[in-house]
Amino acid sequence: MTRFLAVLVAVLLAVPLAPSAAHAEPATLTWSVQPATAAGPDGRRWIELSLDPGQTVTEHLAVRNFGDGEAVFALKAADGYLTDKGRFNMLQSDQTSKDGGTWIDVQKEVRVGGNATTVVPFTITVPKDAAPGDHPAGIAATVTSASGTVAVESRVGFRVMMRATGAIRAEVAVTGLSAVYEQPWNPFSSGTVTVKYTATNKGNVAAGGAGAVAVSDLTGLAGRDGRADVAEIFPGDSRTVETRIGGVWALGPMSANVTVTPSVEGGVPMSADVTLWTVPWPQLALVALVVVLFLAYRAIARRRRRYLEDLLARARDEGRAEARG
Repeated sequence: MTRFLAVLVAVLLAVPLAPSAAHAEPATLTWSVQPATAAGPDGRRWIELSLDPGQTVTEHLAVRNFGDGEAVFALKAADGYLTDKGRFNMLQSDQTSKDGGTWIDVQKEVRVGGNATTVVPFTITVPKDAAPGDHPAGIAATVTSASGTVAVESRVGFRVMMRATGAIRAEVAVTGLSAVYEQPWNPFSSGTVTVKYTATNKGNVAAGGAGAVAVSDLTGLAGRDGRADVAEIFPGDSRTVETRIGGVWALGPMSANVTVTPSVEGGVPMSADVTLWTVPWPQLALVALVVVLFLAYRAIARRRRRYLEDLLARARDEGRAEARG
């Protein structure tokens, strides 16, 4: 009986008690937001407008609720930016917009029925003193949920690109250029030059650029070319660009040049140069080894020749001695 009670207690401790009632998990809410007209979605992926300072326009967005039940979405507009991977995003709700996001006026929330779509108008007002160029923003429908003690904001939205009319300037500056040579230990293989630089949009419109890279020795006879294109950058933003140029032989001091031509018509190409030192250590080691082997061969050959000469001289001396005897 004592052993039976011990086993029973062990089983009860190992098996958790089942709850008296099961609570179903809430259904996942999914939704979409896209540009629209007053009649409904119009197929645009984002809104792109050219506006005069002081001008006001009315646009629309459509919120579609894919869930079965009614849902309330908060509508928010904020300044837009591009991530390091080139994806569009907008400032978080706890960050303050200072540019294009402040131009958009939209109602605070919208209620959308299950499996339904609701169109919401919003206005864009350009300040009278708006600087010419691009002013990116985003507009989204958000839902805030609780995850433990943390509030999690989920949002879906699209880009609103607003360009204030005036003089347009496209300029992608090249700064912080560096070049590093990587030499394999195989003396019969060429090396690789890694070129890295920072591209900064010094203009007032979003622009990428075609980046041409040239690596050459001082004589210009052993040049190699490559590409280091710049993805789209918003005005004032920067992006790090890196590329590798293979097939480069170490020939002492070399130069690396990067020239970026903006993708916007009328953009002025910008360039930068840097000098790097390349030492052909594997090739020098091979030459040294060949020299050492050659000198060793000469020394061995000389020693062998002397040995043979000594044997011949000794043989001659012995022959003369026998002839005299």
